[in-house]
Amino acid sequence: MSDLSHINDDGEVAMVDVGAKAPTMRAARARASIQLLRSTREALFEGSLPKGDALATVRVAAIQGAKRTADLIPLCHPLALDAIDVDIEATDDGAVIEVEVRLTGRTGVEMEAMTGAAIGALTLYDMVKGVDRAARVSSVELLTKSGGASGEWKRD
Repeated sequence: MSDLSHINDDGEVAMVDVGAKAPTMRAARARASIQLLRSTREALFEGSLPKGDALATVRVAAIQGAKRTADLIPLCHPLALDAIDVDIEATDDGAVIEVEVRLTGRTGVEMEAMTGAAIGALTLYDMVKGVDRAARVSSVELLTKSGGASGEWKRD
């Protein structure tokens, strides 16, 4: 169990001590996908959904989700994030929400990027559920991360 960073020497769950780490520039980008009916996708990107400007609401929710990650994921450190970028793009079968998070700090921001993307996708579902109950959040995945001891990583 000693190879698991959130397990202490007694085999108990523990928060990782990052106090001795030197701050470095860190970034992560994650994506969440949602499948939508064609008519729903068109209304979303035309801005004509009954609940209003879903794209703006999703952006704000994704930012808030990234900022509140430590409140949602028990062993995540509260972080002072430097920047959060949110991109929402149409796909053939719906939309993708990509969130990039950056900071200078002692621990990475992969969970913040993934949480932001997930909360963005769930918010999008909430914005379209009245017209598309079959909408489906299908994946949340890390795309890239940089910084820290493990350096660069990119999904193939």
